[in-house]
Amino acid sequence: MKKSELVAAAAKRLGTSKARASEIVDAFFGTEGIVAGELRKGNTVQISGFGSFEPRQRGARNGRDPKTGKSIPIRASVVTAFRPGSALKALVNRRK
Repeated sequence: MKKSELVAAAAKRLGTSKARASEIVDAFFGTEGIVAGELRKGNTVQISGFGSFEPRQRGARNGRDPKTGKSIPIRASVVTAFRPGSALKALVNRRK
């Protein structure tokens, strides 16, 4: 599902305009949104029944340039991880 499809589905479910639904989606998922802001601060965002988004440290490591085969250093970084909640896991597994 693309963002435009998510906005359309939210607008239909909430009975509002696509513009308003887009504002809601951006407020939550946008780069300046709630989730990104909390992750930037190093906080975990937990949504009961859905899952949690959390920042995780990845250590520095050595990689390899596929073109030359030369070893190159890769800096440590923070990545965003999503862990689905038990209700979401159960819902997804029932579809199989």
